[in-house]
Amino acid sequence: MVDLRADAVTVAYQGDAVVHGASLELVAGRVTALVGPNGSGKSTLLRTIARLQSARSGAVTLHDGAPPADGTADADAAVDCLALSPKAFAQRVALLTQGRPTPGGLRIRDVVAFGRHPYRSRFGGSDPDGAAVVEHALDVTGLRDLTDRHVDQLSGGQLQRVWLASCLAQETDVLLLDEPTTYLDLRYQVELLDLIRDLADERHIAVGVVLHDLDQAAAVADRVVLLEAGVVVAEGTPAEVFTSDGLSAVYGIRIDVDHDPSTGRLRTRAVGRHHTRTERLHSSS
Repeated sequence: MVDLRADAVTVAYQGDAVVHGASLELVAGRVTALVGPNGSGKSTLLRTIARLQSARSGAVTLHDGAPPADGTADADAAVDCLALSPKAFAQRVALLTQGRPTPGGLRIRDVVAFGRHPYRSRFGGSDPDGAAVVEHALDVTGLRDLTDRHVDQLSGGQLQRVWLASCLAQETDVLLLDEPTTYLDLRYQVELLDLIRDLADERHIAVGVVLHDLDQAAAVADRVVLLEAGVVVAEGTPAEVFTSDGLSAVYGIRIDVDHDPSTGRLRTRAVGRHHTRTERLHSSS
Protein backbone atom coordinates (compact mmCIF):
# COMPACT_ATOMS: atom_id res chain seq x y z
CA MET A 1 0.00 0.00 0.00
CA VAL A 2 1.28 3.41 -0.96
CA ASP A 3 0.51 6.96 0.13
CA LEU A 4 1.27 9.99 -2.03
CA ARG A 5 2.02 13.36 -0.45
CA ALA A 6 2.42 16.81 -1.91
CA ASP A 7 4.08 19.30 0.44
CA ALA A 8 3.95 23.07 -0.07
CA VAL A 9 3.68 22.76 -3.86
CA THR A 10 3.68 25.97 -5.89
CA VAL A 11 3.00 25.83 -9.63
CA ALA A 12 3.43 28.69 -12.10
CA TYR A 13 2.46 29.30 -15.71
CA GLN A 14 4.67 31.79 -17.56
CA GLY A 15 5.97 33.13 -14.27
CA ASP A 16 2.57 33.60 -12.61
CA ALA A 17 1.81 31.27 -9.70
CA VAL A 18 -1.50 29.46 -10.07
CA VAL A 19 -1.11 27.05 -7.13
CA HIS A 20 0.33 28.51 -3.93
CA GLY A 21 2.03 26.26 -1.37
CA ALA A 22 -0.60 23.54 -1.58
CA SER A 23 -0.28 20.37 0.47
CA LEU A 24 -2.22 17.20 -0.20
CA GLU A 25 -2.12 13.69 1.23
CA LEU A 26 -3.55 10.72 -0.65
CA VAL A 27 -3.74 7.75 1.69
CA ALA A 28 -4.10 4.08 0.79
CA GLY A 29 -7.71 2.97 1.12
CA ARG A 30 -9.05 6.53 1.13
CA VAL A 31 -10.79 8.68 -1.47
CA THR A 32 -9.80 12.35 -1.44
CA ALA A 33 -11.85 14.77 -3.53
CA LEU A 34 -10.49 18.09 -4.78
CA VAL A 35 -13.24 20.67 -5.22
CA GLY A 36 -13.46 24.37 -5.95
CA PRO A 37 -14.57 26.83 -8.63
CA ASN A 38 -13.16 26.95 -12.14
CA GLY A 39 -9.61 28.24 -12.05
CA SER A 40 -9.04 27.27 -8.42
CA GLY A 41 -6.08 25.01 -9.28
CA LYS A 42 -7.66 21.57 -8.78
CA SER A 43 -6.60 20.04 -12.08
CA THR A 44 -3.24 21.83 -12.05
CA LEU A 45 -2.40 20.36 -8.65
CA LEU A 46 -3.48 16.89 -9.78
CA ARG A 47 -1.42 17.13 -12.97
CA THR A 48 1.59 18.31 -10.97
CA ILE A 49 1.58 15.34 -8.62
CA ALA A 50 1.20 13.14 -11.72
CA ARG A 51 4.39 14.71 -13.17
CA LEU A 52 2.61 16.25 -16.15
CA GLN A 53 3.27 19.75 -14.80
CA SER A 54 6.44 21.00 -13.15
CA ALA A 55 6.34 22.56 -9.70
CA ARG A 56 8.21 25.76 -8.97
CA SER A 57 8.77 24.59 -5.40
CA GLY A 58 7.66 21.93 -2.96
CA ALA A 59 7.94 18.15 -3.03
CA VAL A 60 5.84 15.17 -4.09
CA THR A 61 6.73 11.87 -2.45
CA LEU A 62 5.54 8.27 -2.27
CA HIS A 63 5.52 6.50 1.10
CA ASP A 64 5.44 2.98 2.54
CA GLY A 65 5.20 1.01 -0.67
CA ALA A 66 7.14 -1.89 -2.03
CA PRO A 67 10.01 -0.93 -4.30
CA PRO A 68 9.22 -0.57 -8.01
CA ALA A 69 10.27 -3.40 -10.30
CA ASP A 70 13.31 -1.58 -11.67
CA GLY A 71 14.82 -1.21 -8.19
CA THR A 72 15.02 2.58 -8.24
CA ALA A 73 13.84 2.93 -4.61
CA ASP A 74 13.89 1.10 -1.31
CA ALA A 75 10.79 -0.31 0.35
CA ASP A 76 9.19 1.57 3.24
CA ALA A 77 10.99 4.80 2.39
CA ALA A 78 9.84 8.22 1.28
CA VAL A 79 10.64 8.44 -2.41
CA ASP A 80 10.82 11.69 -4.35
CA CYS A 81 8.57 11.10 -7.35
CA LEU A 82 10.97 12.99 -9.59
CA ALA A 83 13.68 10.47 -8.70
CA LEU A 84 11.71 7.60 -10.22
CA SER A 85 12.05 6.60 -13.84
CA PRO A 86 8.93 7.18 -15.96
CA LYS A 87 8.31 3.44 -16.05
CA ALA A 88 8.68 3.03 -12.28
CA PHE A 89 6.42 6.00 -11.62
CA ALA A 90 3.78 4.60 -14.01
CA GLN A 91 3.79 1.36 -12.02
CA ARG A 92 2.79 3.34 -8.93
CA VAL A 93 0.59 6.22 -10.13
CA ALA A 94 -2.06 6.37 -12.87
CA LEU A 95 -3.88 9.49 -14.09
CA LEU A 96 -7.15 9.81 -15.97
CA THR A 97 -6.94 13.23 -17.59
CA GLN A 98 -9.55 15.35 -19.30
CA GLY A 99 -9.76 15.55 -23.06
CA ARG A 100 -7.55 12.67 -24.13
CA PRO A 101 -7.30 12.38 -27.94
CA THR A 102 -9.22 9.60 -29.65
CA PRO A 103 -6.79 7.11 -31.22
CA GLY A 104 -8.04 6.20 -34.67
CA GLY A 105 -8.22 2.66 -36.02
CA LEU A 106 -7.90 0.91 -32.65
CA ARG A 107 -10.35 -1.34 -30.89
CA ILE A 108 -11.40 -0.91 -27.27
CA ARG A 109 -9.38 -3.89 -26.06
CA ASP A 110 -6.23 -2.49 -27.69
CA VAL A 111 -6.63 0.90 -25.98
CA VAL A 112 -7.28 -0.67 -22.58
CA ALA A 113 -4.14 -2.74 -23.06
CA PHE A 114 -2.13 0.51 -23.25
CA GLY A 115 -2.32 0.42 -19.45
CA ARG A 116 0.06 -2.54 -19.43
CA HIS A 117 2.87 -0.58 -21.08
CA PRO A 118 4.81 0.05 -17.80
CA TYR A 119 5.11 -3.71 -17.30
CA ARG A 120 6.59 -4.51 -20.71
CA SER A 121 10.19 -4.33 -21.71
CA ARG A 122 11.51 -1.72 -24.10
CA PHE A 123 10.91 -4.08 -27.02
CA GLY A 124 7.41 -5.17 -26.00
CA GLY A 125 8.36 -8.21 -23.95
CA SER A 126 5.97 -10.62 -22.30
CA ASP A 127 3.39 -9.54 -19.74
CA PRO A 128 2.07 -12.79 -18.23
CA ASP A 129 -0.56 -11.09 -16.07
CA GLY A 130 -1.63 -8.59 -18.70
CA ALA A 131 -4.46 -10.45 -20.42
CA ALA A 132 -6.31 -11.23 -17.19
CA VAL A 133 -5.87 -7.69 -15.90
CA VAL A 134 -7.23 -6.20 -19.13
CA GLU A 135 -10.24 -8.53 -19.03
CA HIS A 136 -11.00 -7.50 -15.45
CA ALA A 137 -10.73 -3.80 -16.34
CA LEU A 138 -13.18 -4.33 -19.22
CA ASP A 139 -15.62 -6.08 -16.90
CA VAL A 140 -15.64 -3.52 -14.08
CA THR A 141 -16.09 -0.59 -16.48
CA GLY A 142 -19.01 -2.22 -18.33
CA LEU A 143 -17.19 -2.55 -21.63
CA ARG A 144 -17.32 -6.32 -22.03
CA ASP A 145 -19.92 -6.24 -24.84
CA LEU A 146 -18.11 -3.48 -26.75
CA THR A 147 -14.55 -4.79 -26.79
CA ASP A 148 -14.27 -5.25 -30.56
CA ARG A 149 -15.65 -1.84 -31.47
CA HIS A 150 -13.31 0.86 -32.75
CA VAL A 151 -12.86 3.69 -30.27
CA ASP A 152 -13.54 6.37 -32.90
CA GLN A 153 -17.10 5.01 -33.09
CA LEU A 154 -17.82 5.61 -29.41
CA SER A 155 -19.74 8.30 -27.59
CA GLY A 156 -17.92 10.61 -25.22
CA GLY A 157 -19.16 8.64 -22.21
CA GLN A 158 -18.08 5.31 -23.66
CA LEU A 159 -14.65 6.68 -24.51
CA GLN A 160 -14.30 8.00 -20.96
CA ARG A 161 -14.91 4.49 -19.66
CA VAL A 162 -12.29 3.09 -22.07
CA TRP A 163 -9.64 5.44 -20.71
CA LEU A 164 -10.66 4.60 -17.14
CA ALA A 165 -10.31 0.90 -17.95
CA SER A 166 -6.82 1.61 -19.29
CA CYS A 167 -5.91 3.28 -15.98
CA LEU A 168 -7.25 0.28 -14.05
CA ALA A 169 -5.21 -2.06 -16.24
CA GLN A 170 -2.14 -0.11 -15.13
CA GLU A 171 -2.63 -1.67 -11.66
CA THR A 172 -1.20 1.17 -9.60
CA ASP A 173 -1.31 1.94 -5.89
CA VAL A 174 -2.40 5.53 -6.55
CA LEU A 175 -5.18 6.54 -8.95
CA LEU A 176 -5.72 10.18 -9.95
CA LEU A 177 -8.95 11.12 -11.72
CA ASP A 178 -9.59 14.55 -13.23
CA GLU A 179 -13.35 15.11 -13.52
CA PRO A 180 -14.04 11.45 -14.38
CA THR A 181 -17.84 11.83 -14.55
CA THR A 182 -17.60 14.24 -17.50
CA TYR A 183 -19.62 12.94 -20.50
CA LEU A 184 -21.16 10.13 -18.48
CA ASP A 185 -24.92 9.73 -18.15
CA LEU A 186 -26.45 9.34 -14.70
CA ARG A 187 -26.19 5.57 -14.60
CA TYR A 188 -22.49 5.52 -15.37
CA GLN A 189 -21.77 8.46 -13.09
CA VAL A 190 -23.21 6.47 -10.20
CA GLU A 191 -21.44 3.28 -11.26
CA LEU A 192 -18.12 5.09 -11.61
CA LEU A 193 -18.43 6.61 -8.13
CA ASP A 194 -19.26 3.14 -6.76
CA LEU A 195 -16.19 1.75 -8.53
CA ILE A 196 -13.98 4.47 -7.03
CA ARG A 197 -15.28 3.56 -3.60
CA ASP A 198 -14.65 -0.16 -4.25
CA LEU A 199 -11.08 0.52 -5.38
CA ALA A 200 -10.34 2.27 -2.10
CA ASP A 201 -12.23 -0.14 0.15
CA GLU A 202 -11.35 -3.46 -1.43
CA ARG A 203 -8.00 -2.88 -3.17
CA HIS A 204 -6.72 -0.20 -0.74
CA ILE A 205 -5.84 2.17 -3.58
CA ALA A 206 -5.18 5.81 -2.73
CA VAL A 207 -7.61 7.78 -4.88
CA GLY A 208 -7.46 11.49 -5.65
CA VAL A 209 -10.37 12.79 -7.70
CA VAL A 210 -11.29 16.24 -9.01
CA LEU A 211 -15.07 16.75 -8.96
CA HIS A 212 -17.28 19.70 -9.74
CA ASP A 213 -20.42 18.13 -8.27
CA LEU A 214 -20.28 18.75 -4.52
CA ASP A 215 -22.91 16.13 -3.76
CA GLN A 216 -20.89 13.52 -5.63
CA ALA A 217 -17.83 14.52 -3.62
CA ALA A 218 -19.78 14.24 -0.38
CA ALA A 219 -21.06 10.81 -1.39
CA VAL A 220 -17.76 9.21 -2.43
CA ALA A 221 -14.98 10.97 -0.50
CA ASP A 222 -13.46 10.29 2.90
CA ARG A 223 -11.63 13.63 2.76
CA VAL A 224 -12.26 16.81 0.81
CA VAL A 225 -9.76 19.50 -0.18
CA LEU A 226 -11.37 22.85 -1.07
CA LEU A 227 -9.31 25.20 -3.23
CA GLU A 228 -9.79 28.85 -4.10
CA ALA A 229 -7.47 30.81 -6.41
CA GLY A 230 -4.76 28.17 -6.06
CA VAL A 231 -4.87 28.02 -2.27
CA VAL A 232 -6.15 25.19 -0.08
CA VAL A 233 -8.73 26.98 2.08
CA ALA A 234 -10.20 23.95 3.85
CA GLU A 235 -9.43 20.25 4.28
CA GLY A 236 -11.28 17.59 6.23
CA THR A 237 -14.28 15.31 6.06
CA PRO A 238 -17.16 16.39 3.80
CA ALA A 239 -19.13 17.44 6.88
CA GLU A 240 -16.24 19.60 8.07
CA VAL A 241 -15.54 21.27 4.72
CA PHE A 242 -19.03 21.58 3.26
CA THR A 243 -20.52 24.34 5.36
CA SER A 244 -22.90 26.91 3.95
CA ASP A 245 -20.75 29.86 4.96
CA GLY A 246 -17.52 28.34 3.66
CA LEU A 247 -18.89 27.17 0.32
CA SER A 248 -20.84 30.38 -0.27
CA ALA A 249 -17.71 32.46 0.30
CA VAL A 250 -15.58 30.37 -2.09
CA TYR A 251 -18.12 30.02 -4.89
CA GLY A 252 -19.54 33.52 -4.63
CA ILE A 253 -23.14 32.33 -4.49
CA ARG A 254 -25.41 31.25 -1.67
CA ILE A 255 -25.04 27.51 -1.09
CA ASP A 256 -27.31 25.81 1.42
CA VAL A 257 -26.15 22.61 3.10
CA ASP A 258 -28.35 20.03 4.79
CA HIS A 259 -28.88 16.29 4.96
CA ASP A 260 -31.19 14.13 2.88
CA PRO A 261 -33.88 12.92 5.31
CA SER A 262 -34.17 9.51 3.64
CA THR A 263 -30.44 8.67 3.40
CA GLY A 264 -28.83 11.01 5.92
CA ARG A 265 -26.34 11.97 3.22
CA LEU A 266 -25.02 15.50 3.12
CA ARG A 267 -26.36 17.54 0.20
CA THR A 268 -25.81 21.04 -1.15
CA ARG A 269 -27.96 23.48 -3.09
CA ALA A 270 -26.78 26.57 -4.91
CA VAL A 271 -29.46 29.24 -4.61
CA GLY A 272 -29.89 31.55 -7.60
CA ARG A 273 -32.29 34.42 -8.17
CA HIS A 274 -35.15 32.22 -9.33
CA HIS A 275 -34.72 29.79 -6.44
CA THR A 276 -35.11 32.74 -4.07
CA ARG A 277 -38.22 33.88 -5.92
CA THR A 278 -39.74 30.39 -5.62
CA GLU A 279 -39.04 30.35 -1.89
CA ARG A 280 -40.84 33.68 -1.48
CA LEU A 281 -43.83 32.41 -3.43
CA HIS A 282 -44.05 29.28 -1.31
CA SER A 283 -43.75 31.20 1.95
CA SER A 284 -46.57 33.59 0.96
CA SER A 285 -48.99 30.90 -0.17
